[in-house]
Amino acid sequence: MDNIIKENKSKEFKGKSQWMNGILTDPAKKRFVIVLAGIATFLSAFITTSITVALPTIAGQFHINAIFQNWIATSFLLAVAICSAPFGKLSGKLGLKKFLFLGVYIIGIGCLGAAISPIPEILLVFRVIQGVGSSIINISSMALIAQSIPFNERGKAIGMNISCVYIGLTVGPVFGGFITQHLGWNWIFLIVIPFLIIDLIIGHLKVPDEWKMGENDKFDYIGTILYSIGILLAIYGFTTMNTLSGIVLTVVGVFILIGFAIYELNQKTPIFEVKLFKHSKFTSATFAALISYLATFLVTYIIVYYLQYIKGMDPQTSGIVLIVTSGFMAIVAPLSGRLSDKIDPQKFAAFGMLLVTISLGILSFLDASTPLYIIVIAMAIEGVGLGLFTPPNTNIIMSSVPRKFTSIASATVSTARVVGQTLSLGMLTIIFTFIMGSVQILPETYPDLITSSQIAFIISTVLCIISIALSFGGIKSKDRLNQDN
Repeated sequence: MDNIIKENKSKEFKGKSQWMNGILTDPAKKRFVIVLAGIATFLSAFITTSITVALPTIAGQFHINAIFQNWIATSFLLAVAICSAPFGKLSGKLGLKKFLFLGVYIIGIGCLGAAISPIPEILLVFRVIQGVGSSIINISSMALIAQSIPFNERGKAIGMNISCVYIGLTVGPVFGGFITQHLGWNWIFLIVIPFLIIDLIIGHLKVPDEWKMGENDKFDYIGTILYSIGILLAIYGFTTMNTLSGIVLTVVGVFILIGFAIYELNQKTPIFEVKLFKHSKFTSATFAALISYLATFLVTYIIVYYLQYIKGMDPQTSGIVLIVTSGFMAIVAPLSGRLSDKIDPQKFAAFGMLLVTISLGILSFLDASTPLYIIVIAMAIEGVGLGLFTPPNTNIIMSSVPRKFTSIASATVSTARVVGQTLSLGMLTIIFTFIMGSVQILPETYPDLITSSQIAFIISTVLCIISIALSFGGIKSKDRLNQDN
């Protein structure tokens, strides 16, 4: 396999004077690669969170209950989770830039379809299509940076890319609230399309190069089927754990995923290199990331419901409040990414998650009388903590594998994120089901909404403590980060 990779590299990189073993040496080209990846990830993040503040409005328009309301967000994330592992392999075979373009096209189709959806079920379908496109972008953009940027600049570039994600998460609720209130929620998706076109133009004009890995490797169709079915059953089953069928689906899904891991260990060209988990830093960082997203992703949704239902805020105002967390994340992420190139990144990750634990501990006391400034302070602490945690933790995952596996490492980052996010919303859905039932959120159910929120925050605080322990485990590991450029 190594001979095939070397042969492919010699063909791919031959005659490119501004490359060095696939690494860009021209500063201008480096910048445009970062811009290309950054715009795409920004837009992917934007459509993830901009709909958050619109969910109560959508629920009112379509007369849907709280469970279906959550699924408008969950379906997007479930699609990303299902596609992440197989797309990690495909991105390298087809070419990272070409695959990124494909993701941009698919998100465009998903946004147009969602905007004109006449019924909630069709909106759900196009949210799934958006999730497929987002999965492609998440994987190819991070792998593109890891493949083209030198090791000593990689943390900085990753920090900038993650900052673009956080900026998307920041402006998403703000603009989503403004657009929902003044134009209608449909325009949240329509406004994205021109920016997708701009990103394609930049890619075609300013990034003419292509990056491929394992172009001649056979694609593992059986592994893809096992993974997709396993992750679908496990996550969907988890969201319905209050029923016997949900428990059965979860157990079956987990067993299929175990079978998938065993099967992949015996394949020459697996869709996911399970052996990477022998590297303790890779393993600890991956699970720390998954648990961090499991603990924190539901925070935004709880705060939106709290502000609009309990405090009576309109979508625009609640969107402005949500800017606090992601705003601090966007400010801190580039700095922590840059410093992770020079200082042990595990230390930043552990300290960042400690701050997140404190913030969720504060929010666990949330009730109808909680002052707004307490919520804002807790959200600010969470934003700083996640900004300190995510770029260094991502740098650990991307830098602990050989360069030929960067697309798989990128898929791991994406999978950990979306599985954690999906399970987070699934956990919130389960709590809602047990406490509130399958009912529309109305004034008579507000006390149950507060109780559900408190339970969710307590569980999330405990999960953050586990993530801290995993980060400390990475610090103590004797495995070294790979510096093969």
